[in-house]
Amino acid sequence: MFPVLFLLFVGMPLLEILVLIQVGSVIGGLNTILVLVVTAVIGAALVRGQGMQAYQKAQQRMAMGEMPGIQLAEGILIFVAGLMFVTPGLITDAFAVLLLIPPVRQALAKKMMARMQVQMSGGASFTSFGFRSGGQSSPFQQRPGAGPDNGRTFDGEYSEKEEERRRLERENSDRN
Repeated sequence: MFPVLFLLFVGMPLLEILVLIQVGSVIGGLNTILVLVVTAVIGAALVRGQGMQAYQKAQQRMAMGEMPGIQLAEGILIFVAGLMFVTPGLITDAFAVLLLIPPVRQALAKKMMARMQVQMSGGASFTSFGFRSGGQSSPFQQRPGAGPDNGRTFDGEYSEKEEERRRLERENSDRN
């Protein structure tokens, strides 16, 4: 994990600076800055449009009673693309453009969901929060009696007056 973070936070900025110097020597420093500003503005517009589309698709899936797993993963990738566009650099802009190409983004989103499903079945659990993807049920629902309540669910109502009465009864029994 450390080598990946090192490359991300040290190697990538150095590579970006190298590319910006090379581009600046060819088209000029002011033009290079102008290119960075234009790509950030165009990128923000693209991210906003595609983000709204992903949001609407997720809303449609939820309205049909389905978990919008792929749409949420695509939304995360669009968000990452937005972050890459506002990060100054031409390499990050190129990766951001790749994330905004629908077939590429959908393939990455499917890989993300598959990886999350493997991790969930391996013990790392989003299922405790009730998240499921791809129409799969959580491990607790697959095996009756295997959940934290051993398959028993009790419905009830909470009353502050009842709770206060029980507390007073406990205090009285403790005194006696």
